[in-house]
Amino acid sequence: MSTIMGSIEDIVNQSAGVPADDDVLELVHRLMHDYRSLQYRLLRDGPHEITHMEGKVLGFFHRHPGATQKELAQHSGRDKAQMARLIAGLRERGLIDAEVDEADRRNVKLSLSAAGLAVHRGLQQQAKRLSAKAVSGLGTAEKEQLLALLRRVRQNLAK
Repeated sequence: MSTIMGSIEDIVNQSAGVPADDDVLELVHRLMHDYRSLQYRLLRDGPHEITHMEGKVLGFFHRHPGATQKELAQHSGRDKAQMARLIAGLRERGLIDAEVDEADRRNVKLSLSAAGLAVHRGLQQQAKRLSAKAVSGLGTAEKEQLLALLRRVRQNLAK
């Protein structure tokens, strides 16, 4: 990255007058932005050319085999038409299988195909590698402390 882009990014990503590194949630946001950026680059440049949203859809049907397109849209909060396009593309590529629901023939139950399951497993392995990279150099006690602190911050927000 050029120094110009680096300095622009630093200015754009800072809150008004507050250095981003002093704001815990801003730093968490920037951390997740960096993680997603690396993840997206690996997805885009990987052997399957999966987008971030396609990866999310595969993950949903891995956790909820036999779910419907409507259930995916409700879970994701995304537009039904957007989900329909994503599912159609994944079906065309042989990553999702569809089966008419015998109880209600208007519904189509969706699940990962064997190829979809293989792609999903690859994405999970990639995520684990990125996660390990993110905490490399931290000892076990430091990782446990970091997790405990982040859980506490999350609990504080839930109150």
